[in-house]
Order: sequence, then C-alpha cells, then structure tokens
Amino acid sequence: MHKSQPHHQDLYSLCKSHMNKYVLAETTDGRQFDGIIINVDVENVILAVPIESDNLSMYQDAQMAGQRQWGYYGSNPPYEYGYYGYRPRFRRLVLPLAALTALSVLPWF
Repeated sequence: MHKSQPHHQDLYSLCKSHMNKYVLAETTDGRQFDGIIINVDVENVILAVPIESDNLSMYQDAQMAGQRQWGYYGSNPPYEYGYYGYRPRFRRLVLPLAALTALSVLPWF
C-alpha cells in the first residue's frame, strides 16, 4: 500500500463532508484557491471558483463597447434579441486530491 494512501483517503472524506460549502484549498506548490466544492471523486475535487472582478469588468467593458457601436436589437432594449443574460460569476476548477495539502471552511457572506 502506498504511504500517502491514508492522507488521500482523509482528504477525500474531508472534501466529501464539505460538499456545497465555501472552502480554501491549498496545494503542494503553495497555491491557494477559494471556491465551493461541487463534486468529489476518488481522484479529484471540483470547485466552483469565483471569477475575479477584473475579468468581469473586462467582460462588461466589451459588452458596453458592442452596445455603443452596434446599438440594441429589437424594440425594447436591452431585453429583446440583443440581450445575452447574466455574465458568468464562477468557473470550474479541477484539483487532484493528491495535490491538496489543506482544506479550510470559509465563512459565507
């Protein structure tokens, strides 16, 4: 049996017990990711990670530039044909359980 197997099993159980909770995950290379655990399998944990506000503002600026250049479509702007819905707030991040060193539950505000 591989020496890291008990640690791997502990992290799997910990991730499973914190499903749908906001957590901070730290990896072996020292990187930290905050997100909501949306799935766990025997090899990976999948987090819904918030997209940084800088990325959102770039998306917003591009969307507004398109509206200035081309205008709205339809008779009731912006909700007719030219409306594209909400911008994405989260992206999926897959982390191998073997790369995790720590998992902490964060307060949800």
